[in-house]
Amino acid sequence: MRHRLLAVLGLLVSLLVPYAPAAAAAAEPGAATTPQVYGAWHCSDDACIWGRVRTVAEFDSMNHWLVDRGDGRPSVNLVVLSFVEPQKLLHRTNDATTVNGVPKGMNRDIVQYFTSRGVRVMLSVGGITYTDEWDAALAENATQLGLNAAAVASDLGVGIEIDYEQNTNPNLAGLQSFITAYRSVHAYDATGAKPAARLTIDTAAGDRWLIGINRKATADWLRTDTPVLDYANAMVPARQPSTSNAIANWQEHVDGKPQYSPPVPPLAPAKFTGGLYIGYGNSPMPECNNFAGSLQKSTGSFVQSVAPKGAGTSSGMLGYMFWAAEKPSSRGLGTQPPNTCEGGVGAGATAYGVPLPMPPLRQS
Repeated sequence: MRHRLLAVLGLLVSLLVPYAPAAAAAAEPGAATTPQVYGAWHCSDDACIWGRVRTVAEFDSMNHWLVDRGDGRPSVNLVVLSFVEPQKLLHRTNDATTVNGVPKGMNRDIVQYFTSRGVRVMLSVGGITYTDEWDAALAENATQLGLNAAAVASDLGVGIEIDYEQNTNPNLAGLQSFITAYRSVHAYDATGAKPAARLTIDTAAGDRWLIGINRKATADWLRTDTPVLDYANAMVPARQPSTSNAIANWQEHVDGKPQYSPPVPPLAPAKFTGGLYIGYGNSPMPECNNFAGSLQKSTGSFVQSVAPKGAGTSSGMLGYMFWAAEKPSSRGLGTQPPNTCEGGVGAGATAYGVPLPMPPLRQS
């Protein structure tokens, strides 16, 4: 009889509450917070090589949407130039596509194109293509790699993003040495006033890939009481997620994985962004050109109000990152004309009141 009564009660509950998203049930949302980071990874016109010097005029003709959403205001407050090859950075290589270890296209003119309009710039070191190069550079001299990255950051007036996508036995001791060396030159700066002091890391969309890197970063480098890195980016998954899948991935970071051995601790919502595609596939994406139908709109309530679950005190993730501006792949659409993103990314910046320039970031 008790089992039948419970079944009836369950049926009544299911009729009264036909849909309850898992992510929403995981944590009561708090007060909405405006996204502070609203940025795009940028791959130039050669699938992330940045192998040639471009004139500012030509670059602007392909990328003007980033600095003008249609009313003179930028569509983003951050651009991450992707990618620097770690071994070339370590050896300060000079070759057909590289000067002193940095791709030729990542130069002062391009940095100033963005910074003169109030858009922060960072360089991403690594990417999935350069995983082996990360391994080799860390094994050879992780400290020198960190010092070289710090010198480039000083020279160009940019921050550095760590994109080390080693899923199997990552060199965490080497990565620690890289970070320690970088911070010996550019100390953590909560005010955000010093561009070169901005040091971030990429993790997977959720907690089930890049587990070792994610665990180490969450436990030791992304703490709110003793911060070492500024924040993490939860990268895009293999394909554009649904609204519910995107939220579920991001909720994993907030919750952590206590069932893992060793466990992955929870991450403060204020210490990470969520990644979405804008240049992907062979047809325009709503995330690029239709904010009303986009994931940055449908996930907006969660991103602005997800409550902490054991780390941090303020509600809401740090914001969004979009993969990727201009031509991230030799196949499929990029975001160059006519497929520009004022109507998606730019409209989102307006809808959310994204601050320009980027303000000091929440610290808890």
